[in-house]
Amino acid sequence: MNKTKHKHKNWWQRNWKWCIPFVVITSGLILILFSSIGNTATDISKAYAQKALFKDAFDIVKNHTEASSILGELAPMDNLAILEGSVYYSNDNKSFKSSTRIVGSKARGKMDISADNVDDIWVYKLIKVRVKKPEKQRQTIDILDVE
Repeated sequence: MNKTKHKHKNWWQRNWKWCIPFVVITSGLILILFSSIGNTATDISKAYAQKALFKDAFDIVKNHTEASSILGELAPMDNLAILEGSVYYSNDNKSFKSSTRIVGSKARGKMDISADNVDDIWVYKLIKVRVKKPEKQRQTIDILDVE
């Protein structure tokens, strides 16, 4: 009787061909994901620390005649509005851009802000409201535009 010994390959010997590309691709995706999430989280945390930047722009929109007639009475801006929107700091944290939801009794939309920090004071370059809903009132209201 001829006994042939079968040498069983271990897990690594059987699976290395697909395992190495999988680990490399997964590691790359994780690095990309966490680096962009890290930047976004940092910008959002800075924005939470500077709530006056949003509140002052919100007050300007609230007192704008055209915006008030189209949007109606504005609901107070809550903390989730900052989180749901987009926030971007640049120029060594001296420039700021944001898009945040804004809700009125007649319409809702996005408030876009652009500002520069000059001598520790935020100076607005752009404030506009993009009315989204209802769709028949879809438009952009320029509140301030010095860009």
